[in-house]
Amino acid sequence: MPSGAQASAATYSLIETAKANGLSPFEYLQFVFETLPTLSEDDDFDTLLPWRWKETLPV
Repeated sequence: MPSGAQASAATYSLIETAKANGLSPFEYLQFVFETLPTLSEDDDFDTLLPWRWKETLPV
């Protein structure tokens, strides 16, 4: 199943990128999966990137 392998690779990439940015992978993925369905085509999907999400966290 090539599509399953691609989905797994994409998820793994998100998890490792979250870790590399000092984020909790669980909290980051929860944010992405809750936010993604609320976005429209006109929204800036870059706000979902780990390094952009990290900027919105309280210090």
